[in-house]
Amino acid sequence: MTAQTPPDDDDAALFRTAIGPVRELPAPPAPPPKPRPRPTTRMRDLDEADARSEFQRALDEAPLLAGDTLSHRRDEVPPRVLKRLARGEYAAQDELDLHLAASAQAEAMLRRFLRETVDAGYTCVRVIHGKGLHAPDGVPTLKNLVDRLLRQRADVLAFHSAPPAQGGTGAVLVLLAAR
Repeated sequence: MTAQTPPDDDDAALFRTAIGPVRELPAPPAPPPKPRPRPTTRMRDLDEADARSEFQRALDEAPLLAGDTLSHRRDEVPPRVLKRLARGEYAAQDELDLHLAASAQAEAMLRRFLRETVDAGYTCVRVIHGKGLHAPDGVPTLKNLVDRLLRQRADVLAFHSAPPAQGGTGAVLVLLAAR
């Protein structure tokens, strides 16, 4: 046997001799890092839960009927302001009539009207929603829609059904925050 030929009993040495010189492969790249967890939406989730509970409270409340008076004021508004509004002591600077409008159309019209009047600097407006005497189920749709929407708006300080000479329970006077 020669010095270069290894004995047959050493299979590993025989394999290395048969293969010849080898070069080491570069190390494989490191696996990509685990993706970071998505940011949580805690505040959005809390807002959604709050809105759902508020919506549920609104559903639990009995709907307004044709002769019911709309009335609401924010905590920062003194009660005497609501009384003056109920007596019609504030002059309405603009008016929106929602008679014969479908619910979705009336909601869009009211939102646009309030946005435009606030932008114009008006502080008191009248919204005519009708009494809903001809509602099929006896529940005035537009009256309840106006009540719900006005309660949600931050720029609405107070509202009250108009005095009889200005529409009575078929209209509402709305006091808006000054810009």
